Amino acid sequence: MSSFSVRFFTPPCYLNSRPKTWLSATPTVASVSSEVEASRLEPRVEERDGYWVLKEEYRAGINPQEKVKLEKDPMKLFMESGIEDLSKMSLEEIERSKLTKDDIDVRLKWLGLFHRRKHQYGRFMMRLKLPNGVTTSAQTRYLASVIRKYGKDGCADVTTRQNWQIRGVVLPDVPEILKGLAEVGLTSLQSGMDNVRNPVGNPLAGIDPDEIVDTRPLTNLLSQFITANSRGNPTMSNLPRKWNVCVVGSHDLFEHPHINDLAYIPANKDGRFGFNLLVGGFFSPKRCAEAVPLDAWVSADDVIPVCKAVLEAYRDLGTRGNRQKTRMMWLIDELGIEVFRSEVEKRMPGKQLERASQEDLVQKQWERRDYLGVHPQKQEGLSYVGIHIPVGRVQADEMDELARLADEYGTGELRLTVEQNTIIPNIENSKLDALLKESLLKERFSPEPSLLMKTLVACTGNQFCGQAIIETKARALKVTEEVERQVVVTRPVRMHWTGCPNTCGQVQVADIGFMGCMTRDENGKVTEGVDIFLGGRIGSDSHLAEVYKKGVPCKDLVPIVVDILVKHFGAVQRNREERDD
Repeated sequence: MSSFSVRFFTPPCYLNSRPKTWLSATPTVASVSSEVEASRLEPRVEERDGYWVLKEEYRAGINPQEKVKLEKDPMKLFMESGIEDLSKMSLEEIERSKLTKDDIDVRLKWLGLFHRRKHQYGRFMMRLKLPNGVTTSAQTRYLASVIRKYGKDGCADVTTRQNWQIRGVVLPDVPEILKGLAEVGLTSLQSGMDNVRNPVGNPLAGIDPDEIVDTRPLTNLLSQFITANSRGNPTMSNLPRKWNVCVVGSHDLFEHPHINDLAYIPANKDGRFGFNLLVGGFFSPKRCAEAVPLDAWVSADDVIPVCKAVLEAYRDLGTRGNRQKTRMMWLIDELGIEVFRSEVEKRMPGKQLERASQEDLVQKQWERRDYLGVHPQKQEGLSYVGIHIPVGRVQADEMDELARLADEYGTGELRLTVEQNTIIPNIENSKLDALLKESLLKERFSPEPSLLMKTLVACTGNQFCGQAIIETKARALKVTEEVERQVVVTRPVRMHWTGCPNTCGQVQVADIGFMGCMTRDENGKVTEGVDIFLGGRIGSDSHLAEVYKKGVPCKDLVPIVVDILVKHFGAVQRNREERDD
């Protein structure tokens, strides 16, 4: 057993064995027929003074972000206290030097800080690590206290990777904020740019009567490994691009494994519990790809070693030129799945990987459940309540109220979901009626939202994000409200909004997706618009959406959405329904 083994993880405590075939263990991408030249498999990075850098012979044609990393490793801002000095400089001083200007615009992303230069000059968004979306009332109150001091510039978002983002942060406050985060058990370290993003797991982990495995211990271990227990891990912080990971624990696939660079799918093998592996899923402006089987199975003890091996293969061999071609799937395509697998294998502690198991534990025909509303837990006498957060946006007072509700009715815990909602677990059934009468749930965050609102997702949009082409959050709510006045739907329809082709709103997995663009209206005037995507599916029969209609002015969207809902999702127009009545 390697030094990364998970000795305390005991599958019988977490496992419901229900063997079913979910995904074929046979890779769905072809292996390259010709052998990869040995020189291509030489690592392109090397360790220098504790940091990993690109070797001299591979620096031709690298992208601007790689040049920034070569000038100064971004982790030094954290590991060598560079943030202390930077925070004491005025913005005028910072802007005079390319080095410090790159610090605030690029390198600070390694600390989870994103400068909003275009729309909030001098202010930052801070992204937190929150493995499995589990947070506490104390953490939530602390984050609320941070954003409250920034007035109208301060707010928070639940993200599509199950974590918090807070807004309005100014640089002089950052050292103190980082200390406060550590005191409540949080970190923002390695949550942006060329790092591993927040490990996603089942939002119902540990409380779900039908769960396959409790994902919390594993997502916590992944996060601790990636950040070296929040001390900083430079061996994993110089990747060619960002990298996503999830551990599946439910038949519902709440974790969206097919869009992650590495996904652990529960499977038994020869009486042992473990995971089959999917690799390479990603979204980008130029290409979107679903994850493919690695044809590998690992025991629960090897979850961290195989993550390390996959990351090292990507770090060592990934290209660093055109940023649109540096995600891990491009490397898999270049090498072929078998060569990539062999590169992972040679980086495993025992230099070997078992082939995938045929005993997948995820039930393929499972009907995805709704976690919003009141649901019984596996613990007798307790329930959880899923609460709808409209497009994930919360203010400081609302965060305080969520924390109060978690303390008063539960055990001080909140769960965030990839659909930008939250869950309060561990509520005694005798307290449910009182909770549901709370004003926050009656007036703002309903446990029973409308069918179209409950699955609505929207990225930040151009209110704060400099890359977004259009405003998303307020518009998503407004369009949905107007559509609801015109049609009745009989089932949820997942509508996702993203402000630009970077697709943080994940429109490709939505039933209906809206991607921001600039277009022309009927008079030829340039205006904000969207490309409409249709047909994305999540779950065992996952499928990425395809473009349905391009360049639709936002002002013309409502009748088009109504038409789509009627033609493709069985909606009925309200005037017709009233006439029939």
